[in-house]
Amino acid sequence: MPPRREPFRQAGQTYFLTFVTADRQWFFRNERWAILLLNQMERHRAEFDLHDFVIMPDHVYLLLSPHVALERVVQLMKGGFSFNAKRAFEWKGDIWQPGFSDHRIRDHDDYLTHVAYIRKNAASLGEGKRRFDGASCTLELAPEPQGLKPLG
Repeated sequence: MPPRREPFRQAGQTYFLTFVTADRQWFFRNERWAILLLNQMERHRAEFDLHDFVIMPDHVYLLLSPHVALERVVQLMKGGFSFNAKRAFEWKGDIWQPGFSDHRIRDHDDYLTHVAYIRKNAASLGEGKRRFDGASCTLELAPEPQGLKPLG
């Protein structure tokens, strides 16, 4: 039985999301694919606050606070990207694995842990390579969300 997701109750929650490509294909090693995903993220910024992210060769990590149901954000990102990529690159196969992983950020420490995880993954891409993450792109990031429990 798949894990049950929390129902969308209110805006203001923050999540760490993971999307994985179909068969772990390295789509985002190609700069054109990564830029198309960045454009998709920018296109739907009204639906969520993006706090940090990294686009790895075969998966994506996002730290965001949705203004709509989390599933809607995923639909806009994955579904919209798939539609555009299939047109732009004449791709006929699957692009994403079904579903996504999410973790609701509980407090300030949890937030910092996930920011560090994203940045560690971005750093693992190596120096001198074109990186697509919150530290290297012009996509404006939202500040840390308000209302997270303080440390201690």
